Amino acid sequence: MYKTIVVHVDGTPQCRERIALAALVAQHQQAHLVGAAAAPAALPDARRPLQEALERFEAQARTFDVSYETRLGEQEAVANLTLQARHADLVVLSQGGPDNGAAQPAHLPEQVALHAGRPVLIMPHIGSCAHLDRHALVAWDGSRAATRAIGDALPLLRASKLVTVAVFNPEREYGVHGAQPGADIALYLARHGIQVEVLRQTTPPDLPVGEALLSLAANLQADLFVMGAYGHARWNEILLGGVTRTLLRSMTLPVLMSH
Repeated sequence: MYKTIVVHVDGTPQCRERIALAALVAQHQQAHLVGAAAAPAALPDARRPLQEALERFEAQARTFDVSYETRLGEQEAVANLTLQARHADLVVLSQGGPDNGAAQPAHLPEQVALHAGRPVLIMPHIGSCAHLDRHALVAWDGSRAATRAIGDALPLLRASKLVTVAVFNPEREYGVHGAQPGADIALYLARHGIQVEVLRQTTPPDLPVGEALLSLAANLQADLFVMGAYGHARWNEILLGGVTRTLLRSMTLPVLMSH
């Protein structure tokens, strides 16, 4: 189970829904919730608005049956959240949105996902998430990142009524699947008490896998997507894999990523 969950607190329109999602997970997991904001020392004018945002976090957290605290760091947001993540089980962030302006740094979710060493649960910038326990979709390609994501998502997958493991184009990959692609990871999940099914699909060469996964998530009415985060990052630039980039740009449901 997750025992410490960090949620990013800022002045964006998505903050309230992001806190609600984090508090919902914390309540189910009986976890401690940390509201983390960042006001760099070089920008003293930013401190007061973020203190007010943390006060709103406290008021919202009080409506849930969770323990909570606030932390206001003096580093910029990516560095602060990366630091907080290393002492937590899960970090809850939001997808970058067109109305965020300068309130949320560009590429924040992917930077934290690639640097923190902890799973990130990313909420789409449009809409709300009332539940995460009906149907989870897991992208499985036999890779290290996908393996890490499944292990990190186990507390959420155990709570889901159904988990679908999607294996796309296994015939194009050599040495990462057994005789029945997806069967071994499904058995692993079943031993954790998870209701699981495997869906194998072959996509046309001109259809990117990321788009196929988003379409499948919509068709299944999934409420959670689990995947490995593929990419390389330095503090001043980031290079993402195609599927990761597509999901971060066009996600319509919460996505748990691990690197």
